[in-house]
Amino acid sequence: MQPSGQASSTTLPIGSDADLAWVRQQVRQCAAALGFGLVQQTKLVTAVSELARNTLVHGGGGHAEITPLDNGRARGLRMSFVDSGPGIRDLELAMTDGYTSGGGLGLGLSGARRLVQEFSVETEPGRGTTVTAVAWVTQVPASRSGLG
Repeated sequence: MQPSGQASSTTLPIGSDADLAWVRQQVRQCAAALGFGLVQQTKLVTAVSELARNTLVHGGGGHAEITPLDNGRARGLRMSFVDSGPGIRDLELAMTDGYTSGGGLGLGLSGARRLVQEFSVETEPGRGTTVTAVAWVTQVPASRSGLG
Protein backbone atom coordinates (compact mmCIF):
# COMPACT_ATOMS: atom_id res chain seq x y z
CA MET A 1 0.00 0.00 0.00
CA GLN A 2 1.55 3.25 -1.11
CA PRO A 3 0.47 6.72 -0.06
CA SER A 4 -1.40 8.58 -2.76
CA GLY A 5 -4.11 11.14 -3.25
CA GLN A 6 -6.42 8.36 -4.39
CA ALA A 7 -7.04 5.96 -1.50
CA SER A 8 -7.06 2.30 -2.40
CA SER A 9 -8.27 -0.03 0.32
CA THR A 10 -6.86 -3.43 1.10
CA THR A 11 -9.27 -5.97 2.58
CA LEU A 12 -7.79 -8.64 4.84
CA PRO A 13 -9.74 -11.61 6.24
CA ILE A 14 -9.92 -12.15 9.99
CA GLY A 15 -10.77 -15.76 10.72
CA SER A 16 -7.83 -17.16 12.69
CA ASP A 17 -4.91 -16.19 14.93
CA ALA A 18 -2.65 -16.32 11.85
CA ASP A 19 -4.86 -13.67 10.22
CA LEU A 20 -4.39 -11.43 13.26
CA ALA A 21 -0.62 -11.51 12.78
CA TRP A 22 -1.01 -10.80 9.04
CA VAL A 23 -3.26 -7.77 9.72
CA ARG A 24 -0.75 -6.37 12.24
CA GLN A 25 2.12 -6.84 9.76
CA GLN A 26 0.24 -5.16 6.92
CA VAL A 27 -0.73 -2.17 9.07
CA ARG A 28 2.87 -1.73 10.26
CA GLN A 29 4.20 -1.85 6.68
CA CYS A 30 1.62 0.62 5.43
CA ALA A 31 2.20 2.97 8.38
CA ALA A 32 5.97 2.93 7.74
CA ALA A 33 5.42 3.68 4.03
CA LEU A 34 3.20 6.63 4.96
CA GLY A 35 5.86 8.11 7.26
CA PHE A 36 4.53 7.18 10.68
CA GLY A 37 7.32 7.19 13.27
CA LEU A 38 8.20 4.09 15.28
CA VAL A 39 6.18 5.15 18.35
CA GLN A 40 3.15 5.91 16.18
CA GLN A 41 3.53 2.57 14.39
CA THR A 42 3.61 0.79 17.74
CA LYS A 43 0.44 2.58 18.88
CA LEU A 44 -1.31 1.65 15.63
CA VAL A 45 -0.29 -1.99 15.84
CA THR A 46 -1.47 -2.11 19.47
CA ALA A 47 -4.87 -0.67 18.53
CA VAL A 48 -5.13 -3.00 15.54
CA SER A 49 -4.27 -6.01 17.70
CA GLU A 50 -7.16 -5.21 20.05
CA LEU A 51 -9.67 -4.47 17.30
CA ALA A 52 -8.76 -7.44 15.12
CA ARG A 53 -8.91 -9.80 18.12
CA ASN A 54 -12.35 -8.41 19.05
CA THR A 55 -13.49 -9.04 15.46
CA LEU A 56 -12.34 -12.66 15.73
CA VAL A 57 -13.33 -13.49 19.32
CA HIS A 58 -16.54 -11.49 19.82
CA GLY A 59 -17.68 -11.09 16.21
CA GLY A 60 -16.90 -14.61 15.05
CA GLY A 61 -14.50 -13.33 12.40
CA GLY A 62 -14.85 -10.82 9.62
CA HIS A 63 -12.41 -8.58 7.80
CA ALA A 64 -10.23 -5.49 8.10
CA GLU A 65 -10.18 -2.70 5.54
CA ILE A 66 -6.93 -0.72 5.52
CA THR A 67 -6.95 2.56 3.58
CA PRO A 68 -4.06 5.02 3.20
CA LEU A 69 -5.25 8.64 3.39
CA ASP A 70 -3.85 11.87 1.97
CA ASN A 71 -5.90 15.03 2.41
CA GLY A 72 -3.31 17.33 0.85
CA ARG A 73 -2.04 18.50 4.25
CA ALA A 74 -1.39 15.22 6.03
CA ARG A 75 -1.13 11.49 5.44
CA GLY A 76 -2.96 8.96 7.52
CA LEU A 77 -4.41 5.51 7.77
CA ARG A 78 -8.04 4.41 8.17
CA MET A 79 -8.57 0.93 9.59
CA SER A 80 -12.06 -0.57 9.72
CA PHE A 81 -12.87 -3.89 11.39
CA VAL A 82 -16.13 -5.44 10.22
CA ASP A 83 -17.99 -8.49 11.52
CA SER A 84 -21.53 -9.82 11.24
CA GLY A 85 -21.57 -11.23 14.76
CA PRO A 86 -23.97 -10.56 17.63
CA GLY A 87 -23.18 -6.83 17.88
CA ILE A 88 -22.51 -4.93 21.09
CA ARG A 89 -25.52 -4.79 23.39
CA ASP A 90 -24.43 -1.81 25.48
CA LEU A 91 -21.87 0.27 23.59
CA GLU A 92 -21.51 2.87 26.34
CA LEU A 93 -20.65 0.15 28.84
CA ALA A 94 -18.30 -1.58 26.36
CA MET A 95 -16.38 1.71 25.91
CA THR A 96 -15.84 2.04 29.68
CA ASP A 97 -12.31 1.46 30.98
CA GLY A 98 -12.19 -1.80 32.89
CA TYR A 99 -15.24 -3.35 31.23
CA THR A 100 -14.67 -6.83 29.84
CA SER A 101 -17.00 -9.42 28.42
CA GLY A 102 -14.31 -12.03 28.02
CA GLY A 103 -12.25 -12.12 31.20
CA GLY A 104 -9.52 -9.81 29.86
CA LEU A 105 -8.28 -6.50 31.23
CA GLY A 106 -11.14 -4.56 29.68
CA LEU A 107 -8.91 -2.12 27.80
CA GLY A 108 -9.74 -3.22 24.24
CA LEU A 109 -12.14 -0.63 22.79
CA SER A 110 -11.38 2.21 25.18
CA GLY A 111 -7.64 1.57 24.92
CA ALA A 112 -7.73 1.44 21.13
CA ARG A 113 -9.72 4.70 21.07
CA ARG A 114 -6.96 6.47 23.02
CA LEU A 115 -4.26 5.32 20.56
CA VAL A 116 -5.75 7.00 17.45
CA GLN A 117 -7.07 10.45 16.54
CA GLU A 118 -10.51 9.37 15.25
CA PHE A 119 -12.61 6.44 16.43
CA SER A 120 -16.16 5.29 15.71
CA VAL A 121 -18.26 2.22 16.39
CA GLU A 122 -21.37 1.21 14.46
CA THR A 123 -23.15 -1.75 15.98
CA GLU A 124 -26.57 -3.28 16.08
CA PRO A 125 -27.45 -6.29 18.21
CA GLY A 126 -27.80 -9.32 15.97
CA ARG A 127 -26.34 -7.54 12.92
CA GLY A 128 -22.66 -7.07 13.65
CA THR A 129 -20.17 -4.33 14.36
CA THR A 130 -17.90 -2.02 12.40
CA VAL A 131 -15.14 -0.24 14.30
CA THR A 132 -13.22 2.44 12.40
CA ALA A 133 -10.00 4.03 13.63
CA VAL A 134 -8.08 6.79 11.85
CA ALA A 135 -4.56 7.95 12.66
CA TRP A 136 -2.65 10.81 11.06
CA VAL A 137 1.11 11.13 10.72
CA THR A 138 2.31 13.64 13.30
CA GLN A 139 5.60 15.36 12.77
CA VAL A 140 8.27 15.48 15.45
CA PRO A 141 8.60 19.09 16.62
CA ALA A 142 11.71 20.80 15.25
CA SER A 143 14.40 21.42 17.84
CA ARG A 144 14.54 24.98 19.03
CA SER A 145 17.91 26.66 18.76
CA GLY A 146 19.18 29.09 21.35
CA LEU A 147 17.95 27.08 24.31
CA GLY A 148 20.34 26.16 26.95
